[in-house]
Amino acid sequence: MRLFLTMTVTAIGSFLFGLAYLLFPEGILSIYNIVLEPSNQWVPRYFGANLLGIAAMCWYGRTAKSGIALYAIIKGIFVTTIIGFVVSIFEIINGTGNLLVWSTVLIYFLISLGFGDFVFRTPPPE
Repeated sequence: MRLFLTMTVTAIGSFLFGLAYLLFPEGILSIYNIVLEPSNQWVPRYFGANLLGIAAMCWYGRTAKSGIALYAIIKGIFVTTIIGFVVSIFEIINGTGNLLVWSTVLIYFLISLGFGDFVFRTPPPE
């Protein structure tokens, strides 16, 4: 049940953020007080496409009960969110954006914590 819930929440959040970054990159980044040049509008759209891929993996993998594919999804999302967490910390250290960047740190931390539990503590799916 916990894995199903973790993957469902991650899928929904990734879908919503992914769609927003894909369709409205300037609007989303302006919330963080980041100005997006017209020539750079594709970078957040690539990020949005990545989030939509994560959403699809979580959504379609959430009903799997076990197997190496499920464990690969769990490990892959864990690695992705740990890297995102580190990058968001560097963003804060660099002073880019505003205080809302801390929400990004929190989101990556919580998702990493959720999937990290399944990677390190919970017995792996067979």
